[in-house]
Amino acid sequence: MFRKILIANRGEIAIRVIRACREMGISTVAVFSEADRESLHVSLADESYCIGTALSKDSYLNMQAVLAAALASKAEAIHPGYGFLSENAEFAKLCKEYNIVFIGPDAHVISSMGNKDRARSTMLEAGVPVIPGCELVKDAAHAQEEAQKIGFPLLIKARSGGGGRGIRLVNSVEELEQSYHAATSEALAAFGDGEVYMEKYLKPVKHIEMQLLADSHGNVICLGERDCSTQRKNQKLIEESPAVIMSAQTRQRMIEATIKAGVAVNYTGAGTIEYLYDKDGNFYFMEMNTRLQVEHPVTEMVTLIDLVKWQVRIAAGLKLDVKQEDIECNGHAIECRINAEDAYQNFRPSCGHINMLHVPNGPWVRFDSAIYQGYTIPPYYDSMIGKLIVYAKTRDEAIRKMKAALCELIIEGVVHTASFQAEILSMQEFVDGTYTTDYLEAYL
Repeated sequence: MFRKILIANRGEIAIRVIRACREMGISTVAVFSEADRESLHVSLADESYCIGTALSKDSYLNMQAVLAAALASKAEAIHPGYGFLSENAEFAKLCKEYNIVFIGPDAHVISSMGNKDRARSTMLEAGVPVIPGCELVKDAAHAQEEAQKIGFPLLIKARSGGGGRGIRLVNSVEELEQSYHAATSEALAAFGDGEVYMEKYLKPVKHIEMQLLADSHGNVICLGERDCSTQRKNQKLIEESPAVIMSAQTRQRMIEATIKAGVAVNYTGAGTIEYLYDKDGNFYFMEMNTRLQVEHPVTEMVTLIDLVKWQVRIAAGLKLDVKQEDIECNGHAIECRINAEDAYQNFRPSCGHINMLHVPNGPWVRFDSAIYQGYTIPPYYDSMIGKLIVYAKTRDEAIRKMKAALCELIIEGVVHTASFQAEILSMQEFVDGTYTTDYLEAYL
């Protein structure tokens, strides 16, 4: 087992990894930007190193600075969290060159699954259902040709990156050329790769993801699903497990497809397969996230399996000690992402000094966050300031518990989304579980 791990991240996920390492008896190293000098992860880690100025490109995305801190601290492994360098194949490769273990899959797997066109082809070969579409589009004329085969509406999608960038919905042939150029330009600016492909736009659908764990000894297990359909502009706001409308038969088929996918790419570590799920019970591979997901706590709540600890154990070469037939998902868990945004002013970002903080507690209530009373939220990073997670025996009870927890959460000094999420939990589509990826946009 490792003696010391560097966490190449910030905020709540850095705290989450530090907590898991402490429980495992592993020393931790934090890295931070100048803007994060007073951040909680800096004080909680055993060691900390400043790696640059406030901008992410000069600090958390600065591979050489992160590696220099790892070498200086004699860390044996690096946990990348999510975002930043977590799905950067070049960084994983550099870690290997410097004899530092990257807590995640091999660089080749990251590269293959990060290339969404290649990932799609791999899943087709593995027998995993994929959305009807085409391979990489050469130019606007080629897009026109392939669009006639696919049919409208369709999506133009960047093969690299994520977060909803480089994606355009096209409803007719008249919109195609302009949307093609807009998608390629945005993808090039965001990811340095302007290549795109196209696929049929399915609507209405749910966004279902399956949690995967795989070790380096050939063992692959699936820990069930999360319903992530409550979204705004492709960004998730609320997640839950299990998906209330899914039949046991469909769940089993999706689990089997997920294990096939993990085996096909020789996966190791924690990963997630994302699917689109239609009203007829059909599901289609969308993408694979080769890292820990923001919403991993809901899976931990219903399975009682600590995903971060297993990431560390697998990276250290240990075997999974649980088989697929032993996985049990009991009860119901819901997570709300608490963002420093004004939901009633077009989600305008909010930052500033936290004058008062009261965190909900009680049985099966969890608040993953790095904020504290007196902390100043900087304007340079993602707006998520915490994740509120609850667990109960039934979904109805979990919804009530989450509403109570949201009411109890007090963060004075910045505007946040808790009251808006309580509003969502009362919407009929959410209460009956029929909500799809477009329901929130229509409501707004």
